[in-house]
Formats: sequence, C-alpha cells, structure tokens
Amino acid sequence: MDHLSLCPLVVPLLCLVILALSKIFKTVIQDQEKSTADIPPGSHGFPVVGETLQFMLSVNSGKGFYEFVRSRRIRYGSCFRTSLFGETHVFLSTTESARAVLNNESGMFTKRYIKSIAALVGDRSLLCASQHHHKILRSRFINLSLTRLVDGSTVVQWSCSQICSRKPFSLMRKVWPNLAHFITFKAMCKMLISLENEEELGSLQRDVGFVCEAMLAFPLNLPWTRFHEGIMARGRVMEVLEKIIRDRRNETNSHNNNNHEDFLQQLLAVDSDDSASSSDHYTKLTDAEIKDNILTMIIAGQDTTASALTWMVKYLGENQKVLNILIEEQTQVAKQASDKPFLELDDLTEMTYASKMVKESLRMASVVPWFPRLVLQDCEREGYKINKGWNINIDARSIHLDPNVYSEPHKFNPSRFDEEAKANSFLPFGMGGRTCLGLNMAKAMMVVFLHRFITTYRWEVVDGDPSIEKWTLFARLKSGYPIRVSRRL
Repeated sequence: MDHLSLCPLVVPLLCLVILALSKIFKTVIQDQEKSTADIPPGSHGFPVVGETLQFMLSVNSGKGFYEFVRSRRIRYGSCFRTSLFGETHVFLSTTESARAVLNNESGMFTKRYIKSIAALVGDRSLLCASQHHHKILRSRFINLSLTRLVDGSTVVQWSCSQICSRKPFSLMRKVWPNLAHFITFKAMCKMLISLENEEELGSLQRDVGFVCEAMLAFPLNLPWTRFHEGIMARGRVMEVLEKIIRDRRNETNSHNNNNHEDFLQQLLAVDSDDSASSSDHYTKLTDAEIKDNILTMIIAGQDTTASALTWMVKYLGENQKVLNILIEEQTQVAKQASDKPFLELDDLTEMTYASKMVKESLRMASVVPWFPRLVLQDCEREGYKINKGWNINIDARSIHLDPNVYSEPHKFNPSRFDEEAKANSFLPFGMGGRTCLGLNMAKAMMVVFLHRFITTYRWEVVDGDPSIEKWTLFARLKSGYPIRVSRRL
C-alpha cells in the first residue's frame, strides 16, 4: 500500500527532474555556442579521441588520408577545425594564410608534426626541431646540400642508364614504384653516405619502408602494432648510421681516408675543423642530430621524389600532346650533350619545358598535401580566432586545385607556368624559413630522369587504377602504375 501511495508523486517528480536537466543542458549548450562562436567551424568528434577514427579510416582507404581533409573543406569552407590524436587541428586553404603562416614574419608559428611522425624521424630532425634549433641545423645543412646537386643528378642518370641497358622483358615484370624507389633510394644513399652495397641497400630500404608506413599509424607502441614495427625499424637504421659514422671517424683518426665525397663526410670534416669549432657562432652537431637528419633526408628524398616520378609518368601517359613537346625538347638536348658522359647543370637550364612539366606534376599531385605548424600565441586567421597550442595546417593541395588561383586546375597544362604563378600559390616544397632543403636536388633528379627515360623508352600502362596506396605519408598510386616498355628506335 505504501508503494502504491507514492506512485502519484513519482510522475510529477520525474517531470520536474527532466525539466531541470533540460534547462541545465540548454544553458550549457548556449554557453558553449557563445564561447566558441568566434573559432573556426568544424567538429571535435568524440571525447578524447576526436575524429581520429575517421582520419584512420581514410588512411586505410583507397582515396588516401587527404580525403578526410577534402570532405571537411567542402562541408565547412576554407577554414575549419577538427581534433586528431587528442589535439585541435585547424586547416587553412588560402594564399593569404599560406603567406602569413609559412613565412612566419610574426614569429607566432613553429613546425609541428603529429606524434607518430616525430617519434619515427626523431626530435633532432629538421622536421621536428624548435624554431631556434631549426635555424642552427639549417645553417649547417643548406650549403652542403647545394654542393651535392650535380653529384646526385649524375647518380640518378647512372641508375637510369643501368636500367635502360636491361632487356625490355625484365622491365615488363617490374612494378613501377619499385623502379622509382630503386633509383631515388640509391641516389640518396650514394649522395648522403656513399652506401652502394646491394645487400646493405636492400636491408636499409626495407627498414626505411617500415618507418614510412608507420608515420600515420596510431602511436601505440605495442608489439603487434604498425607503429611498433616502425620504431623497431628506426632503431635498426640508427645502428647502421652509427656504425658508418664510427668507421668514418676511425678512418680519419688513422689517416686512412677512403676519399668519401658525400654529405656525411662534409659534416664530419667541418666538425673536426678546429678553426670552425672555435667560431663564436658555430655549434658542433651531435651524432644523434646527424643520424636523425640523414634518416629524414633519405625519407624525404626517396619517398617524395619516387612518388613524384610516378605521377609524372602517369600525367605524361594521359597527355600525348605534352609528351610530344617534351620528346622534341629532350631530343634536342640529347644531341647537344652527346659528347658528355653525364648531363651537366648547363644542360638542365636548356630543359625549360621539362621544368614546367615537373612543376605542373607537383602542383596536380601535391605529394606533400599540407604543412603543419604549432600556434605559439593567440591570433586570428580568416576572421576566426586561433588559440595558442593548437595545430594549424596550410592545405597546399586545396590551394593547388583552387579555380580562383589556377584556371582549369584539374587540367594538366605545363604551359600555365609560362608566366609566374600567383604569389604564395605554388607550395610543393613549402615556403619561408622551413622551405625544403632538397628542392633543387629533387627538381634536378626529376628532369634528369625525364630526359633519360623519354629519350630511351616508349611505354604502355599495365594498370591505371587511380586508387591511393594505404598507409603512405606521401600520395602514391596503389597499383604503382606499372608499365610495359620498349626501346625507342
């Protein structure tokens, strides 16, 4: 009876509770909307994990991880926010924002990569160094990189010559990305550390591949994870580089110099120079800094360049008119350089259309789709408030394909570069103080490869599947764009 007598009170009590909760909930929502009205549109997704799951699904899809960004840009516009790996990320896709953020004249931004990338390349890498540390490292590396330009180009040319000397049927069975990676990886290892032993190159390339595949993995360091496999591979790469550095120093101390002419040798030679070491502005590099940055250069040099070469051949195969113009130019260059064992810098300056073709390929492919920075103090961009501690990303791919920036942006047209591109609109190598150190080397590799390849071969596509390979930091085709080749007469 007592329970029955309470029943009439339960219903109104529940109604009061529901009403009170609804008012509280409404107040919280209104306060949240009021407090976030001036920040970029977007979604923080689920608590803690944010939209990380959606991002990982795009990484593991045939459209590639950039699809995550593209779909949200369509939904929210040129400025939006999301939450990835527990941090807020803002994406911007205007030339004005590219200029302000990448040039960083205000000093409000510094470079920042997601945790998995930073752990794999190392915190002493140029990619992850603080602004002050980056300036020190860059000052040490920039001149050395430029001095190796011709050497790196000739290595690519030599590699192409070796491949071109093989019988056509062996190339028919060779998948394209393996070919491209063989050329660029061999060139980078020759230029950086003079590594040429085929077995050692193969082992090192496998481990670097594991590192690259782990860069977009969730940073969970457990034995069965992709990230753990990448971390273990990084450790093996560090051991190889440590041994090379130790052997070089032993050679120097014993005066048994094998006349290495590579990037590492120049670094070690400068560090052992007493006059340089005594300079007030000189900072000697640690072995950890050298190792992290050699790994970074191998990854950036071989993976981005190999991907770019693949896209170039794809675009050429789809645009016969462009290919015909290029063949005519390169045939003329070949005649002029016929008495030389290798192309020289003067020959590269004659490849004006090839240079435009390289630029157009880089624009359309956008191998590096965006450039991340960390916000050091509250600021405003595109009418929205950006908070200190957030990550801000310049969406280069979106800028490259913006019809307000490039006429008919999805049409492959090297001649669009007959004139200079609009300011802050061509970003394959970044911009400002963090511009890629290897941009001249990459361009040289690409035009030298183009010259050798198109003057020697004809080709037909075996598999033109446009799907993007999974788990890759730099956009490349899932099929690898395999081709069947035959020699030109």
